[in-house]
Amino acid sequence: MRLFHLFLCLVVLAIVSLGAQRGLAIWVAQTDLPALQPEVSVVVEDREGRLLRAFTVADGRWRLPVELQEVSTNYITQLIAFEDKRFYNHNGVDGLAALRAIAQALANGGVVSGGSTLTMQVARLLEESGTGSWRGKLRQMRVAWALEQRLSKSEILRLYLHLAPFGGNLEGVRAAALSYFRKEPIRLTDAQAALLVALPQSPERRRPDRHYASAVVARDRVLERGYSAGILDLGAVKAARRERVPSQKYAFDFLAPHLAERLVAEAPYLTRHSLTLDREVQKQAETLLRARVRGRHKALSGAVMVMDHQSGEVIVSVGAPDYLDAARQGFVDMTRAVRSPGSTLKPLIYGLAFEQGLAHPETVIDDRPVRFGDYAPQNFDKQFRGQLRVRKALQMSLNVPAVSLLDAVGPGVLMARMRRAGAKPLLANTRPAGLAVGLGGVGLRLQDLVAIYGAIARGGAPVGLKWRTRDVPGSVARPPVLGPVAAWYVGDILRGVPAPPSAPQNEIAYKTGTSFGHRDVWAIGFDGRHTVGVWLGRADGAAMPGELGVGLAAPLLFDLFATLKPAVTPLSPPPAAALTGTTGALPQSLRRFRPRGQIGRDSGPRITFPPDGARIALGDEAVLVAKVDRGMPPFTWLANGVPIAVAHFERQVVLDAPGSGFLALSVIDATGVSQGVRVTLD
Repeated sequence: MRLFHLFLCLVVLAIVSLGAQRGLAIWVAQTDLPALQPEVSVVVEDREGRLLRAFTVADGRWRLPVELQEVSTNYITQLIAFEDKRFYNHNGVDGLAALRAIAQALANGGVVSGGSTLTMQVARLLEESGTGSWRGKLRQMRVAWALEQRLSKSEILRLYLHLAPFGGNLEGVRAAALSYFRKEPIRLTDAQAALLVALPQSPERRRPDRHYASAVVARDRVLERGYSAGILDLGAVKAARRERVPSQKYAFDFLAPHLAERLVAEAPYLTRHSLTLDREVQKQAETLLRARVRGRHKALSGAVMVMDHQSGEVIVSVGAPDYLDAARQGFVDMTRAVRSPGSTLKPLIYGLAFEQGLAHPETVIDDRPVRFGDYAPQNFDKQFRGQLRVRKALQMSLNVPAVSLLDAVGPGVLMARMRRAGAKPLLANTRPAGLAVGLGGVGLRLQDLVAIYGAIARGGAPVGLKWRTRDVPGSVARPPVLGPVAAWYVGDILRGVPAPPSAPQNEIAYKTGTSFGHRDVWAIGFDGRHTVGVWLGRADGAAMPGELGVGLAAPLLFDLFATLKPAVTPLSPPPAAALTGTTGALPQSLRRFRPRGQIGRDSGPRITFPPDGARIALGDEAVLVAKVDRGMPPFTWLANGVPIAVAHFERQVVLDAPGSGFLALSVIDATGVSQGVRVTLD
């Protein structure tokens, strides 16, 4: 009978226990959970995931996004050893830890150790609740059980990594690591990890920037726990204790602020913006620009861009020397401000003349007073050099030869080629572009000029600027800006422009420019891999008397190349079709440039076939029939700026086609007058 009663009691207890468990499960399942995706700071990062700029959340806290794999394992292991050693085994509430905490509290008349698990701490942080009442503790237990049912352990840890408080307005391990140690949490030492484990228990009373001694004691306690738990050996603990605790907090990096704000505004749905910038090069470029304007007029501003023209990736974008400098209007992004390009379009003008067969780097050209209707250009120094080679005319940045070539090429062609490069040239009025465009009479942005020079550096192939790592590759399906031979001629000439004192000679192809009234000074250059653009001026457009691109901008350009890499990347070798001889070795029609004004407009040659813009099927023999009307024989035919045939009397020729794709076909007659068309060969 006694056994029967004992058995009956056990059955009743089991039924009651099962009922209690079922009731507890229902109670937990009905828990209203807070939002499980807390607001995090929007961050802008470089190509390696390094922070460029961060934005606080709505309440002013720094809560930077971070993933579990972006945090060092020594932090995770010390955190679990110190806060919740059975984290991976309990269901949100550690019964043993709770019983120990209750027993110690009863024995000592107060709290000796807490019984909260990491999951319970996450519950408290999610609801921003206190720990002082049993009602509050019971709520944390209920939420913790519910969290364990709905989230994985990794997801719970991830919440802790974002929500743990570290003093002031710092929340989350990434914000703390960057603020106290200037490093990402993946690179924490044992001592640094221990400090960050200790701080959330009492973030204000253990802040090392305010309570240094308390921070040291708390850190060492975590290290001792790591030793007793077997995750740190005695040598590691001793070494960690010798490591100094930081005594200050550091501000977050504030790099590329203009670009960061623009791209965040363009994609407000993103939390993490991964850019193609290189953080270290960006930081050095900003330092160089600030140093360049220091000691000069208080309103002098500047901008810098660096592009990898092989991929189109923007490596550096500096919109102003100091974003917060009101005198310099630092809030204005000068990489996107429309300004006069000065002489920086001359290389493209010369390249078009090379492509159309109007000139060659060794062609002789006149630099003498000339008038084009009502327009009479003069050189910067009001002097004229007479006859000289085209190469020298571009290297000296003479205005008259450039305008003479532009008159032959056509301002409309120049505008069209800028657009092919991705630039957005702006004219002051709705009238067609005139010859003044070639000397700065058009509005362009620094990023436009970087795109134009990047195309020249790529053999004439346009490249799209790439700002985000997820953007498509920079190559774009647009017609070439220049033919490869013409582009190489331009680069070869610009490589010979004298570099500033102590800078390497003949390694960087570059051009300087100064706009009318000294309002803008420029230096744009490239080597075999990178294109660098520099602008200096006043954001309000006021003049800077006496400032020239060669003296102000060029040294900064070369400093940027020196910062970018230990040695410049060699420029490309000449294409097989390039003519590299002297003036005397050129075809007769290329030895001397004759401006259009010296010959009647209707007396020059005219290509009657193929028509401009035609698409032609080559057929099996890969030949092209070409016809010319008017003009004086002999006729020199050029493909993409390279002479391919001379017809002494014939006005119809059969030419070997250079292959499929875009072709610039031009003809020059005995008087030096030329005409060209562009066709597509299939």
